[in-house]
Amino acid sequence: MLWHELTVHTTEEAQEMISNLLYEAGAGGVSIEESGTLNKIRDTRYGELYDEPLNDIPEGEAVIKGYYAESENMEEIAAALAPRLAELKDFGIDPGKAQISWQTVDEEDWAHAWKQYFKPLRVSNRLTIKPVWEEYTPVSAEEKIIEIDPGMAFGTGTHPTTALCLRALEKHVAPGDEVIDVGTGSGILAVGAVLLGAKSVLALDLDPVAVVSARQNVTLNRQEDAVTVKESDLLSLLGGEGAADTAAGEMWPSARSGQPAEPADGPSADGLGVTLPVRIVVANILAEIIVLFTDDVYRALQPEGLYITSGIYKDKEELVAKALEASGFEILEITREEDWVAFTAGKR
Repeated sequence: MLWHELTVHTTEEAQEMISNLLYEAGAGGVSIEESGTLNKIRDTRYGELYDEPLNDIPEGEAVIKGYYAESENMEEIAAALAPRLAELKDFGIDPGKAQISWQTVDEEDWAHAWKQYFKPLRVSNRLTIKPVWEEYTPVSAEEKIIEIDPGMAFGTGTHPTTALCLRALEKHVAPGDEVIDVGTGSGILAVGAVLLGAKSVLALDLDPVAVVSARQNVTLNRQEDAVTVKESDLLSLLGGEGAADTAAGEMWPSARSGQPAEPADGPSADGLGVTLPVRIVVANILAEIIVLFTDDVYRALQPEGLYITSGIYKDKEELVAKALEASGFEILEITREEDWVAFTAGKR
């Protein structure tokens, strides 16, 4: 089967937004290749060695490819995409060159060739992400393996924001914790939380394809009893403005009430797999989306619960910090890798 491969030369800063634009334009899959220059500061704390660049993409730039059915009119798609790329500047995002080109490729070439570059990666002291087609032996009894088959529409989990979230989970998850993973994607964070000791995780995503992918990876890691995957957003789960109070019979107050919540016996809906409120919420999504539901996360957390969030490019750090504080969170820790930022915030 033949597909059209549309390529956008852009910046690392704009890659998440442009990926979304490609999906909105009907892409059946998206690949992202960042700069492989050795001038980048790389995290080697877990033994990674970098002795040569991965590619010749200039530092700070990225190449994003979207794949479209042979029947699609690529001239129309490219013409519609060009002004959307230019509009990113209005949101403070630099699209760089934003050059668009396309070619026709065989499905076998793009659906499987990328796998040769996805190798097992130690992302924290205790967690290693391993593609299902690779052989790997843990180096210690403490090392936990997240098996992943990302499919054509989801990342491998090796992006800095995923690593930042997993390291924060490793630091803060305690045995018996209940966790909500918002925007779960391929389910890596949900599986990781269980391997780190969480009793149960509710993994949410609005994309039905993501829900299928996450469920497959949960099964691959044999965590079906601990991870529940739902096609939903957090606000719908909570039932809308003020619904938490009603559902809890006033035992689970709204974010601003200042009254103690009921941490262990709050509302629980059939099939959620967790009891609300939970101790940890994690979200690895775009900063522009994060700031829209910080109040909802606050409501979903127990007193002194933790919100771990990333997907935040460095120029959006202040935006997210202000949103968290406005919702009543106390920022406990900010971590960074390359140009990406993660927050750990506590419910006061």
